[in-house]
Amino acid sequence: MTNIQFLEVDSEDQALVKKYFPGAEIIDHPLEGDALVAACKEAEVLSIFIYSKITKNDVVRLPKLKLLCTRSVGYNHIDLEACKERGITVCNVPDYGSHVIAEHVFALLLSQLRHIEKADQRVEGGEFDYRGLRGMSLRGKTIGIVGTGNIGRKVAEIAHGFGMRILAFDRCRTEELEKHCDVQYVPINALFEQSDIISLHLVSNEQTFHIINDVALHRMKKGVILVNTARGELIDTTALIAALKGGKIGYALLDVLEHEKNFEENRELINLENVITTPHIAFYADDSVLNMYTDCFESIVQWQRGEAPVHIIKPKRIVCDLPPFDQSKSQNR
Repeated sequence: MTNIQFLEVDSEDQALVKKYFPGAEIIDHPLEGDALVAACKEAEVLSIFIYSKITKNDVVRLPKLKLLCTRSVGYNHIDLEACKERGITVCNVPDYGSHVIAEHVFALLLSQLRHIEKADQRVEGGEFDYRGLRGMSLRGKTIGIVGTGNIGRKVAEIAHGFGMRILAFDRCRTEELEKHCDVQYVPINALFEQSDIISLHLVSNEQTFHIINDVALHRMKKGVILVNTARGELIDTTALIAALKGGKIGYALLDVLEHEKNFEENRELINLENVITTPHIAFYADDSVLNMYTDCFESIVQWQRGEAPVHIIKPKRIVCDLPPFDQSKSQNR
């Protein structure tokens, strides 16, 4: 019988895992390093989420591991090269719910720009008065979408429905977006300079690390709204705090943080009045979580049958493999 282990399974999802794999061992929290190796040393199949890191040292110390499934789109928490050297098959969930993350972008925008929380608190306090709560409409505003993969595309579709002007940066154009959503692909500098709202939808890698830094922030409009539902490492936190305090950034709406495991490192940022944070919940909706698990289950079952899982991680194009601030070299294929 195959030894299967699941990490980071919320209590409300454990029955679903047991339904498909009754003999699986389930741990409800993330593990890494010695703790991960000790708990998973017998695992042939291991399913993790984004907070359990698999390093080269871990791979060496997990001799029985044959299949590793991350229930996420991103896989920067896994040393793929080390797994390849060991012959470990690695799978992800390519698109369990791009629509729910795109919806969260607009949940953040609308709740902040229309002062929903402040208005609710005012009414609960016995004051039914609209004055001082004038909001900002989305129609006619320019949104810059950095990365037009599955999530970025959905953001563009929603933005089009709101009647927004849509700019996008990506190494590869999506002609369908240009045709049906009036998306205009531009160099990233132009996007920074023209956008009223900037929404990030890039993977986290060496090329995209701190793509939002002092240089990028300096190019942006005063009062621009920055939304990040992708990865915290895309933004230089120190530079962002300075831009928020100086008024360069009007609002930062963040579902992810650069230092998610060390809350104290983010305290100054999240305590700023013009910052709204949610605890990495953009993905966390009913249908998306179900898809996350069922796609993972599919990979495990296919592997058990001796088949190549359809969700094996394959090398992807690099979203930003050229200097992001050199317009002369920016390409939109």
